[in-house]
Amino acid sequence: MSPRLMKPPLITAFAVLFLMVSAQAADLRIKTDKGAVEGSLTTDGKVRAFKGIPFAAPPVGNLRWQPPQPSASWKGVRAATEFGSHCYQSVSYGDMVFHDPGPSEDCLTLNVWTPEGAKPGSLPVMVWIFGGGFVAGGTSEGRQDGQFLPHRGVVVVSMNYRLGIFGFFVHPDLTAESPHHASGNYGLMDQTAALEWVKRNIAAFGGDPRNVTIFGESAGSFAVSTQMASPLAKGLFAKAIGESGGAFFSGGLGYEPRAEREAKDVQFAQTALHASTLAELRKISPDDLVKAVTAKTTPPPPHFGPDVDGYFLPDSVPAIYAAGQQAHIPLLAGWNADEMRAAVIFSKTKPTAASFAEQAKKDFGERADRFLAAYPGTTDAEAETSAGDFAGDRFLVYSTWRWLEAQVQTGDAPVYRYYFTLGSPGDKNHAAAMGAFHSDEIEYVFGALDSRSGASWRPEDRKLSEQMGSYWTNFARTGDPNGPDLPKWPAYHAAGDWQVMFLNASPAAQADPYRARYLFLDQEWGKRKD
Repeated sequence: MSPRLMKPPLITAFAVLFLMVSAQAADLRIKTDKGAVEGSLTTDGKVRAFKGIPFAAPPVGNLRWQPPQPSASWKGVRAATEFGSHCYQSVSYGDMVFHDPGPSEDCLTLNVWTPEGAKPGSLPVMVWIFGGGFVAGGTSEGRQDGQFLPHRGVVVVSMNYRLGIFGFFVHPDLTAESPHHASGNYGLMDQTAALEWVKRNIAAFGGDPRNVTIFGESAGSFAVSTQMASPLAKGLFAKAIGESGGAFFSGGLGYEPRAEREAKDVQFAQTALHASTLAELRKISPDDLVKAVTAKTTPPPPHFGPDVDGYFLPDSVPAIYAAGQQAHIPLLAGWNADEMRAAVIFSKTKPTAASFAEQAKKDFGERADRFLAAYPGTTDAEAETSAGDFAGDRFLVYSTWRWLEAQVQTGDAPVYRYYFTLGSPGDKNHAAAMGAFHSDEIEYVFGALDSRSGASWRPEDRKLSEQMGSYWTNFARTGDPNGPDLPKWPAYHAAGDWQVMFLNASPAAQADPYRARYLFLDQEWGKRKD
């Protein structure tokens, strides 16, 4: 064959290769409403990642303690291959390992992971809200890496939101300058702004803006229940998943009325920050704000979390649900078996049968016998177990249970409940004795077990992670977690029964064995409005 005859095929092969590379580059370049972004492929080449995309203007200067404002447009193509900075925070948890440039007030960015080749507007969307008590957290942690769930045919989004004093400071002057006569809840409004971004832009990334599920853990789960209650978030999502937390009564995370928060926060501003005007407060450096919030003082600084502001929340979350004014959408929620057991196990003073009974009398008075029927403590070992159960229930289990009950009562949509009981094998931050501890399920849900340093995973951990990933994404797809080759998960209130999915080495549903416990707590705490 002559060289002349070989030339066209060589040119054709080169052209094909060029077109393939160009197509891949185009697939990694997406046009948003503010400008084009270019992401990257994950290591397996099957998922596209777009990181650090601004969804609101930097909340700095005069925009500190303001609702999120639109981000600026940009020309050309913006690189979206690195996480944006996490928001300034006053608490550092040992198991939070960030992979970003560090803290900044300029932190309102989000990330998108989407299957390679996804058709525009075709896939369900899962929007993650991280936890951390509304004072800590960020999207760049390995345990919430969004690159694995898209293998199951979903688009994953995560966002940063303002925390602590930056996201939830309440002040009468802020209320006065607000056209809605409200202040606080800027961190929650950041989340809503990210959901609005998703509605406007996610179709170009392969997501269906009509099929969005919000899901979160701990404070992120509180936020999910709160977004469901807020009129500002109405219509921005179709389903919700909550992991360990709900914005009902809970030790330390109740939402106070705006007027009460104004009084506390004003006093803090005057005594700790030595500032009385917004202009003065907005000139204080973020480092100095963090220093003041973390100072060891008497009284201690207030907890800067959500408030009932009259705008984002026209009423308390329980009241909104009681009136049936929350989002009427499918809900999947639950908690872990050992949320706060470590506090009891590693306490210097272990509870005994005698001390547990004495504490019951202090807490519940003449109803102590009813408490001890729900939390038996006839032996020291039994008292220690019940003390661990009660610590978790008081921390946030009851609040999650009350959220589920409220949605069953007035939500007009299917509800599913889980109980994660597979005890952790232990790692460098958690002893195996802690069991299924608070936040333990996150890596299972995201399929990110290998992100946990020092863990020696067992076959049952890998299997359960696969199953939970399927349950969560099935629910995001259809509002029902069930699917082929999965143990049947009935609705929570199925045929008048209260069915709970036990997530462990052999997942199975059963009637709630602890319902009497929560009914007792509901009589004690259910009358509270926070």
